[in-house]
Amino acid sequence: MKVSPKTRFNLQLPYIIMALTFCFSPFIYATEIITVTKLKSQTTSILGSSVIPKKQVLLSAQIAGRVISLQGKVGTAFKQGDVIAEIDASGLLAQRAQMMSQISAAQANLHNAKTQYQREIVSPKRDDISAMPGFGVPAMMDQYMTRPMADMMGNNNSSLNKQADLVNIQSNVAQANFALQQTIAQLQQLDSSLRNTKTIAPFDGIILTKQVEVGDTLQAGQPLVSFGYIKQLQLSADVPSTLVLHLKQGTKVVAKVATHPPVQAIIAEIHPIADPQRHTIVVKFDLPEGILASPGMYAEVMLPMSNKNQKSIITIPASALLKGRSLPSVLVMEGKSSALRLVRLGSRQNNGFVEVLSGLKTGDQIVNRPPAGVTSGWVPQNGQ
Repeated sequence: MKVSPKTRFNLQLPYIIMALTFCFSPFIYATEIITVTKLKSQTTSILGSSVIPKKQVLLSAQIAGRVISLQGKVGTAFKQGDVIAEIDASGLLAQRAQMMSQISAAQANLHNAKTQYQREIVSPKRDDISAMPGFGVPAMMDQYMTRPMADMMGNNNSSLNKQADLVNIQSNVAQANFALQQTIAQLQQLDSSLRNTKTIAPFDGIILTKQVEVGDTLQAGQPLVSFGYIKQLQLSADVPSTLVLHLKQGTKVVAKVATHPPVQAIIAEIHPIADPQRHTIVVKFDLPEGILASPGMYAEVMLPMSNKNQKSIITIPASALLKGRSLPSVLVMEGKSSALRLVRLGSRQNNGFVEVLSGLKTGDQIVNRPPAGVTSGWVPQNGQ
C-alpha cells in the first residue's frame, strides 16, 4: 500500500515532537536546583469588604413640607452648590410678607420715640406754659411764681420731674428699638427656614440612593437622598481585633476588587472602638484613583498576620512541587541523582512560596520547576 508524504508526516509528527521536547526540555522548563532555606512567615489573612465612596452623606429634610422638586435620579451627578431637592415654601413666604409689614411698623414706632426724646431734651413738657394750671392770672405768672415757691417750700422738685420725664422717653426709645430688633431676628429665622427648603449638594458627587419622590409629605429630619463622591473610592472591612493591633495608618496592603487584578490599597482610617458583639473594628482603605469599581461591590483585602513572636519557617517555591500527584512531593538531590520525597505543606505565603511543615530541612537541594511526569532519578540537564 502506497502512503502519501502528507500521511507519512502526520504519522511521524508525535515522534518528532517527543524528540524536540527531549532535546530542548532544559530551555522549555528552565529547571534549576535550589537550596532550601528558612524565611520569615509572610502569611496573610483574606477578609471580605465593600467598596464605598470616600465621602458620603445622608441629606435629610430640614423642615416639614411637601416635596415639589427632586432633580435627577440615582447616578445623576451634581456640582457643589446645585439644588437637589426643594420643599414647598408658600406658607413661609406668606409669613415673610407679614413679617416685613411688622418691621415697617416697628421702624415707625422707633422713629417716633427718638423724635419725642429729642423734643424732651430741647423743649421739656413741664416748661410748656400752655399746660400749667392758673389762679386767674396769666400762666406766665404761674411759671415764675407758683412753681418756684412750691420748690422753695419743698412741695415740688422741678429738676427731678424733668429728669423722670426724660428717662421715661428714653425707655420708650429702648422698647421701640427692642421691638424692631426682635422682629428682624424673627425675619432672619424665617429666611433660614426658607433656605432649608432647598437641599444643596455639599460637594461634587452623585445620588447613591433616593428615599422620597415628588409629592411626598415629609417631617423634619426625614432622609431625602444619599449623596457620595465616587471619584475616590474606599474599602470598608470589619477586621478582627487581633489583626488590627499591628495595623498602622498609611500601611499598604493588597486588595482585589471583583474581577480586577490585585491593586495596592492604603489604610486610611482605623476606628477607635470595636463592635462589642463581633469583636471587630471597622478599617477603611483608600483605593488608587481610576479603578473601575462602583459603591457596594464586593472586594477582598489581604492583611498580614501579626509579627509578634514571628518565627522562621521552611518555605519552597510552589513551582517546586511535582505536578499531577495526589500527595505533595518534591525531587531532592542526593549526590548526582534525585529522590522523590513526600512533604507536608502549611499555609501559602504571599510571595509565591509555600510553607513546609515536614519532609525537608534547611540545606536540602531540590529541583525547581520539574517537568510533569518525572520521578526519582531524574536530573535536570541544565543543572549546576
